[in-house]
Amino acid sequence: MVVFSGIESTTKDFCGSFVTIGNFDGVHLSHQFICRKLASEAKEAGTKSLVITFDPHPKMVLHPDIRPFYLITTLEEKLKLLKNCGIDGTLIIPFSLDYSRITAEEFVHEFLGQKLAMKKIIVGHDYNFGQGKKGNSDYLISCGKKIGFDVEVVDAFKVKKDIISSTLVRNLILKGDFEAVTALLGRYYNVAGIVVSGKGRGVGLGFPTANIEPEKELLPPAGVYTAFVDVEERCYSAVLNIGEKPTFGDYTFTFEVYLLDFSGDLRGKRLNTKFVEKLRGIVKFDSPEKLKKQIAADVEKARSILLKNM
Repeated sequence: MVVFSGIESTTKDFCGSFVTIGNFDGVHLSHQFICRKLASEAKEAGTKSLVITFDPHPKMVLHPDIRPFYLITTLEEKLKLLKNCGIDGTLIIPFSLDYSRITAEEFVHEFLGQKLAMKKIIVGHDYNFGQGKKGNSDYLISCGKKIGFDVEVVDAFKVKKDIISSTLVRNLILKGDFEAVTALLGRYYNVAGIVVSGKGRGVGLGFPTANIEPEKELLPPAGVYTAFVDVEERCYSAVLNIGEKPTFGDYTFTFEVYLLDFSGDLRGKRLNTKFVEKLRGIVKFDSPEKLKKQIAADVEKARSILLKNM
């Protein structure tokens, strides 16, 4: 997949392509459906498929007061997922306050129509764009008739009764409902990060943990979770603890994993944690010994859960 940075970087071989536009945060099942449909139809028509997206996320620029801002995927992850859908190219438009003032008419006529000369655009039912969000599917259909491109609007994509959206996925992650999250993403939600030195309490309890500095702000509630952890192209079952350590009177935030059946030094390595299921909340135990017994029980329960998900 070719990645273009900025409109001016697009090449002539993508003229006449099939296009879709969106933020695509999470690249959830609805996004995947649109992108695979785009890739398939473009290939059948003998042209290229192009995804147009934005970085940073427009809301981060238009609403800088929203902190923390919860992105489901990093840009690198988003590009990899789009590539997996069979997309030929992705155009990343640097989003800024100046860019936000571009009208829907300018974007469609000057870029999509003249420079790109696209043949078809596929968008979701609720997509809008341009200054004041005046561009929508009806506007695209009207422009298509004048300029000469086809428009296909994809209906709401549902899993059971839920209409899939990035907002819904974010809210489910914040609740810690990873069964639902996995169903909507079509994969496990992941958080990667570098392992840093901890206080060594896990070693003392017989369950050495790797303390991670998470690269994402979107984290579930404090608690103990089952997870799969990627370490240098190998995947391990794990128990993940997010939050404080009240048993030790330590109320600082930690994100640490205990890898089952692993031995070695992980400091400085980048681990990718994939959430499977919540085991329990954070509990203050009367003694480290009681905590040790609970961790042992957590590990055994995690083995059973993760074995079913392999």
